[in-house]
Amino acid sequence: MGESVAGRLFSVLDAFEDVGEAGGGSGGPPVLRLTDIAARTGLPAPTALRLVRELVAWGGLERGADGGYRLGLRLRVLGAAAPCPRGLLDAALPALRELGARTGGHADLAVLAGPSADGVLCLVGGDRPPPHATAYGKVLLAAPPAELPRHTRHTVVSPGVLAGQLARVRAAGLAVCAEEFRLGEVTVAAPVRGGGGGGTVGALGVTVPTGVPLDRVVAAVRAAVARVRPPAPAP
Repeated sequence: MGESVAGRLFSVLDAFEDVGEAGGGSGGPPVLRLTDIAARTGLPAPTALRLVRELVAWGGLERGADGGYRLGLRLRVLGAAAPCPRGLLDAALPALRELGARTGGHADLAVLAGPSADGVLCLVGGDRPPPHATAYGKVLLAAPPAELPRHTRHTVVSPGVLAGQLARVRAAGLAVCAEEFRLGEVTVAAPVRGGGGGGTVGALGVTVPTGVPLDRVVAAVRAAVARVRPPAPAP
């Protein structure tokens, strides 16, 4: 008996495992072209195309402007929603989709799990990047973490410098982080405020390649976060 339809769909998703830097551009999410997917799955190209189109329609894959495919927002949300309160995720999902479409970047939602200074930064997309080296973390951190490892030559590793950045981010309601975690990437994020006048409950933002006009990205992030209306906490 041949492989089931579900099995072939899973094999397409499995093709994105261990893609490596060559398939992720500047260190971003893994990207594969249709020929790559067919080669990795052993499926005929017409079959691979049909399955890929079904996954794109469902939201499990996204097709970039260059014709490449990456794991889609819906699949990433299903795989990594545990740290994120369900009401916040539901409220942010339309804004995330719009932000990704407007910028062509990798839109994401982040929460800080654990103490405000040394907690783990959890992105809905599944990543666990260092808070001090991303715009998401700089929105959510209350103080510099105890450890500030260097990831690129641009990473801020001075507690004093980082504390100043965090203060400016709180005042501006926006963080821009250029190549501090990965070279070739810029992240822009803004705080998501809790319902009922609550404090910051998350950070919504996007990762784009270095060189993209940031005024357009900043405007898109501000517009997206303004759309998010998290539910008020239960009394």
